[in-house]
Amino acid sequence: MNAYYDVSLKEFRLNQIKELEASVSGHFTFIKGNIADKEQVCEIFEQYKPRLVVNLAAQAGVRYSIENPDAYIESNLIGFYNILEACRHSYDNGASGVEHLVYASSSSVYGSNKKIPYATEDKVDNPVSLYAATKKSNELLAYSYSKLYGIPSTGLRFFTVYGPAGRPDMAYFSFTNKLVKNEMIKIFNYGNCRRDFTYIDDIVTGVQAVMQCAPLPNEDNVRYKIYNIGNNQPENLLNFVEILQEELKRAGVLPEDYNFEAHKELVGMQPGDVEVTYADVSDLERDFGFKPSTSLRDGLRSFAKWYKRFY
Repeated sequence: MNAYYDVSLKEFRLNQIKELEASVSGHFTFIKGNIADKEQVCEIFEQYKPRLVVNLAAQAGVRYSIENPDAYIESNLIGFYNILEACRHSYDNGASGVEHLVYASSSSVYGSNKKIPYATEDKVDNPVSLYAATKKSNELLAYSYSKLYGIPSTGLRFFTVYGPAGRPDMAYFSFTNKLVKNEMIKIFNYGNCRRDFTYIDDIVTGVQAVMQCAPLPNEDNVRYKIYNIGNNQPENLLNFVEILQEELKRAGVLPEDYNFEAHKELVGMQPGDVEVTYADVSDLERDFGFKPSTSLRDGLRSFAKWYKRFY
């Protein structure tokens, strides 16, 4: 709920959960806090004694990590360490404790790897941003805690998630905001970037599946696993933007006669960015039957309709 981007978006999501809870008689408790506050995290674990922990809290974004590194150290390193410590102490005094920890990693850990598609067996020791380094650190910390304290943990390397109510700093969202204001959009690497755009509903389906099943011990007797979670179908950024502007016109966000060509500028690569992201999701498909089913056009159409309603 911090102000890294428009808090009204976060409140919108939160209200959706509350409305859903009311309609299905579920049980949802929202606690506003900071995972970097170790005392609060430990108090929550002590009170609720969770068996399943899903940590998606992190400071996201490659470029912002260059401007504000402190936020990444606080949330992604100290905050994640606090979650691990709370999981560790959930077993104190013979308690059954946490049965599975699922946490967000990122495709950014692959850095400028030339081999594609990216596979979880690939070497990822050369991060090209602080954000990527913190996510790789999460994986290393989780492994050590799994090894030392028996915490079953699964890390998910997300690949360019998009959709309604997404992050405004993501390209599709910031492009839309600028086009609406008749501003120029910059398309990096002269449009030659390729991204494994993954629609939010497909991501949620994958996360739900992984939550249900903690990893079995590996060859080192550690209950630890990493999966890629992506679309397995990289799209050229220029093609992506073409479809986006078509769907924004269809939804009435942009007028039918909008001159898109006059509002785009092809520019070079940005520091910290990579040319292509492409996920090998064969492990996730084998273990959980995960197969993204949302086409890029359908996903962007849903976003455009939501944007029209929201703004």
